[in-house]
Amino acid sequence: MKMQRCSRLAVTRGCRAALAALGIGLCLPAAAGATAAPAPAVSRCDRPPRKVLLGTTIGGGDNVKLALDERLRRMDEFVDAMAAEAASRYPGKPLDLALLPEFFLGRPGDAMAQEAVALGEVLPRIAQCARRHGTYLIVPVLLREADPPLRYSNAAVLVDRAGRLVGMYRKVHPVVLQDSDIIEGGTTPGRDFPVFDCDFGRVGIQICFDMLYADGWQALAKRGAEIVAVASASPETAHLSLYALEHEYYIVSATPHDHAAVFNPLGIMEAQITKPSVLVHEIDLSFAVLHWEAILENGEALTRRFGDRVGYHYYNDQDGGIFWSNDPNMTIGQMIRSIGLMESDANVERVRQFDDRARGGPPAAP
Repeated sequence: MKMQRCSRLAVTRGCRAALAALGIGLCLPAAAGATAAPAPAVSRCDRPPRKVLLGTTIGGGDNVKLALDERLRRMDEFVDAMAAEAASRYPGKPLDLALLPEFFLGRPGDAMAQEAVALGEVLPRIAQCARRHGTYLIVPVLLREADPPLRYSNAAVLVDRAGRLVGMYRKVHPVVLQDSDIIEGGTTPGRDFPVFDCDFGRVGIQICFDMLYADGWQALAKRGAEIVAVASASPETAHLSLYALEHEYYIVSATPHDHAAVFNPLGIMEAQITKPSVLVHEIDLSFAVLHWEAILENGEALTRRFGDRVGYHYYNDQDGGIFWSNDPNMTIGQMIRSIGLMESDANVERVRQFDDRARGGPPAAP
């Protein structure tokens, strides 16, 4: 008989397992306000299906040479292409969230005073683009702040489906080149890590060099982010994979070159592009993570019982998968319990308790 195998999930998620064992959800319902963490109520896997269509792109690498009007036209073209891809692959379902790469809007110039734009110069066009496709839209902007003292921010503007401003994230960790002492051309670092309520779930934002610092990713997790949108100038994937796994949320990246992707809560690139184009991918925020168990049969046990009412990506090389319900009247939690299983985090804590009792307490640690 095949023995149950260990998993890297147990290492990175043990700190949240006790909550799962008590029935407290890991992805929580939306709460009012941009940054407050939602109150524990219904666990993620026991919420009805929440399908979300994410749109991203590789492109805009030469925007720095273009006038603002041309950049705004490109914004429209990229989002138009995402919406067309959504209509082709997912008929009848609108794009839910569209993301563009870092530094997308601004002016050409040799100094931040020339490059930065006021929010009022671009917000009407951003709003118009979002309304046209009924999508939430994140657009990075080199922003000249209106309130004194005069300062500049590397910001990402989020508007809703009606074009209303939801909020902004200002890059907390702008880069300082090793041969310079100027912070990213003269920008001022942001101060916090807001999480924004959207009609499909809770969204956090990070920008490029932020990926080298753990504080923002941890703060977004504590505040209940379910998706983190990364507007970047870098196609790096290692950190994004790490944070998706560690904090068990989805990450979507947009870059000007080489790579953009959707990373799932197993830290795996669920969808990706490597050449200039757009990517549209559907996820479900009411998911469950399951580790290998003989009775799961890599997902086949659920397929036999529920057919296409259940969906999943199972990864043999990771001994686990992401599972979701396609039935609005039955949650994925109900489905997995019907075959005698629980989510990976809860099972990790269950096994920990068995091991601690057998050894007479927790293992020694430095």
